Amino acid sequence: MPVAMSSSGPVPRRRFLAQVAGAVAGLAAGMTGGAAPGRSLPASSEPNPSPASHPEAAVAGPRPPSTLDLLVRGGRLVDPGLGLDGAYDVGIRDGRVVEVAPGISTEDVAVVLEADGRLVTPGFIDLHTHLFPGVSHFGIEPDPNCVHRGVTSALDTGSAGAATFRGFEEHVLSRSATRIRTMLNISVLGMISNLRGELQSLEYADVGEAVSAIEGHSQWIAGVKVRAGWGQSGTNDLAAVQRARAVAEATSRPMMMHITTTATPIEELLSLLRPGDILTHAFRRSGTPEAAREGILTGEGLLRPEARAALERGVIFDVGHGSTSFSFVTMERALEQGVLPSTISSDLHSYSVHGPVFDQATTISKLIALGLSVDEAVYRTTTAAADAVEWGARIGSLDIGSEADVALFDLREGSHRFVDSHGVVRTGSLRLIPWKTVKEGRVFDAPTPP
Repeated sequence: MPVAMSSSGPVPRRRFLAQVAGAVAGLAAGMTGGAAPGRSLPASSEPNPSPASHPEAAVAGPRPPSTLDLLVRGGRLVDPGLGLDGAYDVGIRDGRVVEVAPGISTEDVAVVLEADGRLVTPGFIDLHTHLFPGVSHFGIEPDPNCVHRGVTSALDTGSAGAATFRGFEEHVLSRSATRIRTMLNISVLGMISNLRGELQSLEYADVGEAVSAIEGHSQWIAGVKVRAGWGQSGTNDLAAVQRARAVAEATSRPMMMHITTTATPIEELLSLLRPGDILTHAFRRSGTPEAAREGILTGEGLLRPEARAALERGVIFDVGHGSTSFSFVTMERALEQGVLPSTISSDLHSYSVHGPVFDQATTISKLIALGLSVDEAVYRTTTAAADAVEWGARIGSLDIGSEADVALFDLREGSHRFVDSHGVVRTGSLRLIPWKTVKEGRVFDAPTPP
């Protein structure tokens, strides 16, 4: 007799780049459709083939003869990696997905998790977080803000540098239920204090120290992070990016570049990004005469040629919402020109966790409010995010044999108010509310929503 779990709890790298190239080909061919409310997305923005193109044999494995440890039953499964959107159950054994199919029998199942019509997805992957509490002024606790809220895997982006990484590994990475990988800060300090930017003194951008740290902790470190902006690097932004570029090439890992207002022209910085590199805060405020030197849009609101060229060579344009780095207006103007975010991330940290970000589910809801479908938005925090960096695990889709990382959400319909980093408001008809998360077969409850 299986134990049932209901709403009240227990009772007794690389296909992504090919997809980016395909989307860019459509852009170069003249995509003009946007995703602002009331418009249709360009046909070439569809992230995956339709479910009909996936034969059932590619979805469900043979029924295992032994007991399922956990069965997630009765939800709407949206798995863009498998091309699925419909009534599918997920069978789990030994922390792995062993069956995905409609109507899986509850016979010989240890625990049944009744989804009761909720949205079921692969565990969310957040490509921009800060999870080094007590050391970085940006740091927040990983598990309450990630695995309890639908995010099974998170990328910490630059909280630790070479001089602080061992503490990060010992006290956070090795102790968290959330799967965490990191982008090592090119500054040996990492992001310790807001009193002075970590790259205001260029001596802290030590290439040799960064390379040694990555080589010594390769199981945790997915790449190198550099923050280019007046507050972080002052006039050192170009040199800092060049040093981060050297680390990325020496270690064969991607570089993530943060952009705010920069001393060096943004066009020059964009030219340093290589295929597979990540431009985070890509949709920060730009596109106005006042912000003519900032971001991916010109002062007239058009996509910069250098930004288009970066997309064409396979650079990942990541949202990285944060407290100051996401603009509804910029995103809408980009969508009108056929430019969708490659990945959606929260930039969740101590200054954004209580608003305007709150969590990754809210960030996804904002992009849906701007016109992305549920499938398109989920794709950018599952399949695309899994392919952006090396995770050391099969995640991002619930194919047979993958990690049993599953997120369950209430998909609330109604009129929902969303706020960007600048206080601009948009209204959406759907909101994702975390309910339960399964990480390698273990169930985590979400906090009770206010």
